Amino acid sequence: MSAGAIDFFVLTGFLGSGKTTLLRDVLSAETASDTAIIVNEAGEVGLDGVLLRESGDDVPMAMLSNGCVCCQVGSDLAFTIDRLIVTPRPDGLPQLARIILETSGLSMPGPVLRQLATLAEHRMRVAVIATYDLTRGLDVATFEEAAAQWAAAHRIVATKADLAPQALASAPVAIAQLNPVAEAIASADRATAVAAAFAPLTASLPLREIAPDLSAPHPRLALCLVRPLAELGFADLAGWLDNAAGRLGERLLRIKGLVKVHEAPRPLLVESVGTVFSPPRQLTAEKPPAPFIVVIARDIERAELEQVEPSGLFSFSWREPERGAETAGIRAEWVT
Repeated sequence: MSAGAIDFFVLTGFLGSGKTTLLRDVLSAETASDTAIIVNEAGEVGLDGVLLRESGDDVPMAMLSNGCVCCQVGSDLAFTIDRLIVTPRPDGLPQLARIILETSGLSMPGPVLRQLATLAEHRMRVAVIATYDLTRGLDVATFEEAAAQWAAAHRIVATKADLAPQALASAPVAIAQLNPVAEAIASADRATAVAAAFAPLTASLPLREIAPDLSAPHPRLALCLVRPLAELGFADLAGWLDNAAGRLGERLLRIKGLVKVHEAPRPLLVESVGTVFSPPRQLTAEKPPAPFIVVIARDIERAELEQVEPSGLFSFSWREPERGAETAGIRAEWVT
């Protein structure tokens, strides 16, 4: 049982991108004693869990082998998390402070986060951690699952630096193309990268100005920098966000931004993964950036977002590939 707030990390990343290796590094650290791990694999045999137990025999393991969490109706994920939190901790172990869910390489974070809504009583702080495989880079952006994983992430950590050291220096720029509001973690030192990826969520994750020359990494992905033309009423902001989510539906991958409203003395942080919105809250950090909203979506026309009601509230700056770029379909991959 835990007496304090718990950090909940959804560790996501495409097939073979280094999630399990990253998690093994977490478990080998001395700080792992306050951590619980949930591993979800697509298949009946939990191989990742076997590998992880080699690294952390004292860490509570809850194996889910019923397929991807995000595509299972009535999944036992919420029950598993609840049991981990309320069950008394073994003698000699500190209070539970961190839960890490390693999803399968084909999971999309949005539906996973939706399942956490039933656990609101535990008041967990939630963040999505995605892996960026330096050996493949943006090649897997053509897969719908990979694009959704990167877009949903609060932190994106570069993996396999030992296999592709020449790609490490350019990784922050590539990550910013995928998700300009995510914190990019790229370090040749694995211990440093792991510590940064799973650092406590006691403070707001950083917001920064968006670089003006970013381009989307794939012809079917669009990044839009939306800036309020003036201070807004909360009802107008809420209405616009709700209508944008309704119009784009499953094509909406991520919204994150900072908006000043009449009803609050400090700017509001607004955020969604897919169409799942976190409750807006006032930002406490000093000297916040100018108000903005970043929208990441796939397969959309500019007018679909620019014509969302109430209209006339924002300016829109699009980050798109050159129209002459070769268009390739976003792919889906099946495993058997």
